[in-house]
Parts: sequence; C-alpha cells; structure tokens
Amino acid sequence: MTVQQPTRVQAGASPASPARRKGISIPRGVVFAAVVMAVSGILSILQGAAAVAHNAPYAGGLHYAYRFNVSAWGWIHLLSGVALVVISVFLLSGMLWARWAGVLFAATTMALQFIFLPYYPAWALTVIALDVVILWALLIHASEPD
Repeated sequence: MTVQQPTRVQAGASPASPARRKGISIPRGVVFAAVVMAVSGILSILQGAAAVAHNAPYAGGLHYAYRFNVSAWGWIHLLSGVALVVISVFLLSGMLWARWAGVLFAATTMALQFIFLPYYPAWALTVIALDVVILWALLIHASEPD
C-alpha cells in the first residue's frame, strides 16, 4: 500500500479555477479590476432597473444638452451593466482580450455616467469613481506578476 503525498497549491489559488487548470497566471491587478468591474456592473444594472421600472428616483424637467428619456437611460445602463459583469467573468477566467474589452467598457460606462450626471449626481459620481479605479487597475497594474 502506497501513501500519496498531498499536492501543494499556491496560497490564494483555487486548484479548481479554470485559469489555474490551464496554467494561466492572472495578475492581482486584473483580479482587483474584475471584482470592481463586477460591482460597477451590478450597480449599473440596479440603476437601469430602477429607471426602467419607475422614473421617480430621477430628477425630472431638466434642460440639459444630453437629455434623453429616463427609460431609455435605464436600458442603456442595464445593458452596459450586464456587459461589465460578463467581461469581469472573462477576466477572472484568464482571457487576455477581456482586459481591453474591460478598458473599453469601463471608459464607455464612465462617459455614460458623466452624461447621466444631472439625473442622479451622487450615484453617477460613485460609478465614475469605480470606473476610474477599473481603468487604473487594468492599465497600470495588469502587467504586474502575482
């Protein structure tokens, strides 16, 4: 009867994660960006659902250069939030193209929130700050080793 030696796993690495099984190393900056991106996406989904379901939480009667129907804004935020969550899942699975997609969608979401600023300033500024953190993590710290 032979005794098997336990296999060693790196600290903080799940042996069952798809990226680890393929031998892909995900930098900490990318993991951080993916988590913040998922949070930003969930917030955008909630923001969009609130706008589609009921316009009351948002300011009305604004005369703003980028004025749209609040329900239309709801669908825009809902779809961009879903895209952010999906991209964050691909980032965590080790897909390299997802880094650039994350940069593109975080910048797009930031621009959308800037245009949405007069409707709900506190929420828009919060999501803009999250998008800045995502861009910072993906562009500056994504190439750092584990």
